[in-house]
Amino acid sequence: MIRATKVREQHRWSEAPADTVVLNFDDRHRRRMAMTGTRGLEFLLDLENAVALRGGDALVLDDDRLIEVVAAPEPLFEIRCNDPHHLIRIAWHLGNRHLPTQIIGKGLRIRRDHVIEAMVKGLGARVIEIEAPFDPEGGAYAGAGHGHAQEGHTDHAAHDHSSHDHGDHRHHHDDHHHHDGHCDHEHQHDHSHAHDHK
Repeated sequence: MIRATKVREQHRWSEAPADTVVLNFDDRHRRRMAMTGTRGLEFLLDLENAVALRGGDALVLDDDRLIEVVAAPEPLFEIRCNDPHHLIRIAWHLGNRHLPTQIIGKGLRIRRDHVIEAMVKGLGARVIEIEAPFDPEGGAYAGAGHGHAQEGHTDHAAHDHSSHDHGDHRHHHDDHHHHDGHCDHEHQHDHSHAHDHK
């Protein structure tokens, strides 16, 4: 089976793709995975490290053909706030729970989670159920292994995407360690795990 071993970031390629893969957020953070394009091309994603792909990136096959990555629509909550200060406050609470969060215009997007929905509504925000591609911000603690591994490009800083995806996010706000506005201790996280799905 032909392999895809490199990634070209969005805006760094212009050729017509040989095929397209439509992937949700979880499937866009893989190292090794068999894939089939929308036109039937079968290939093996086989990267040196797990990479968080963005919609618009391209996977480079062994024969230099490109496979375009399209972010699949997912069930999300769009959070709308009263003003920028309110938005920052909500974003702080989401970040304190390590929830992957996408910043859009005047709002925030997260995966649907009814526990978090209740919390956000309790803080005065409006929550709208939507279906859209999920493209969250990168994690501050992400290592270089979570950047893009592409041809001739080593600047990972601008493409350090959401390394905090650990599956079911509902377990990140357990009852034994509740954070509120008065919680001022520091968080030290070891994110040496590679998200290596073989």
